[in-house]
Amino acid sequence: MTEEIDYDIPTELAEVYLVLLADVSRTGRLLRREELERLRRLGEHCAEAGHGLREVVAHCLAAARRAWQTLPGTTSASSVTELRRTGDAVLAATDAALAALGEGHERAQRLAVRQEEAARREFIDDLLFGRSDLGLLAERAERFGLRLAGAYTVAVAVGDEPFADVHPMVHRVERELAGRFGERDVLLASKDGRLVCIAPDSERAVLEAFAELTLRPGSGRGYQPVRRVATGRRHSGPSGVLRSYEEALDALDYAQRLGLPARQLRAEELLVFPVLMRDRSAMADLVRTVLGPLTEARGGARPLLDTIAVQAEAAYVNAEAARRLGLSVRTLGYRLERIKALTGYDPADALQRFTLETAAMGARLLNWPEQPL
Repeated sequence: MTEEIDYDIPTELAEVYLVLLADVSRTGRLLRREELERLRRLGEHCAEAGHGLREVVAHCLAAARRAWQTLPGTTSASSVTELRRTGDAVLAATDAALAALGEGHERAQRLAVRQEEAARREFIDDLLFGRSDLGLLAERAERFGLRLAGAYTVAVAVGDEPFADVHPMVHRVERELAGRFGERDVLLASKDGRLVCIAPDSERAVLEAFAELTLRPGSGRGYQPVRRVATGRRHSGPSGVLRSYEEALDALDYAQRLGLPARQLRAEELLVFPVLMRDRSAMADLVRTVLGPLTEARGGARPLLDTIAVQAEAAYVNAEAARRLGLSVRTLGYRLERIKALTGYDPADALQRFTLETAAMGARLLNWPEQPL
């Protein structure tokens, strides 16, 4: 069986297999290494031609039955012994041949999966980086179930450890979404260690389920909850996916830099921060002008800067702000007086309070005072 055969699957496969079994039934020998490798290649060809493993096995077993039917029938003791020996050889060859065919079939399937995953990974990279012609990108998207002419929204989840395509969380979320919503115009993938869900804007329930599954994944190995999930805004067209993805990333970045407590974020709720940071030099000037004098305080600017931020978060309820800071109300009052004395801005005045809050947010976005302006 060293000569390559151009066969018509599965008929030729059964004929080749039958010839092999006939030879084994005559000699009682084991299958040779080259014969097993040939069968592995036949298994690959069957998979590439679209024949399932069950179909391949059925034809091979039918060939084995035909080989068995050709064995001579007799009642003598010596013939019975020979029949058993020959039968054992045929069955052993059948077992080895089917194992080799299965290995080849699985090998072809794994290769196809890797090729498909490579194409999927390339598509996702192009889609989320905008590196491809938009027309070609839209054509490729149909292969993965996306019709980019519509409006899409992107949600991004980030955890304490990076996500890869083989991460158990990825498989669980994908399985759960498919079980709940069936085949939808949805794409789930990992990108730069984050978990990304792309869905039509009409399928908001999918994005809500994605956030629920990642924030509260339940028990199980590798099912640790993510830190945050951010959702971009709705945008249309191939470039809309990229815009929504970037907005989700920006929301995660602002939440990290500002230390926001919320675990589920929406880009539209954080639009004030891109506005604030659009003119970085103006924001830096605001921070220097309003908060710069805080550096003269004993202990530096950080304690007083934190006091401004926590006061705002506590809606200027002194008792609640003091509790969050771990201070007495009296100590909090002393800090507020120091802020007023050093900056000249009074938190009791609405406009001055807004200026202090805006400058404090800018300081956190610019990582001041740790990072010089």
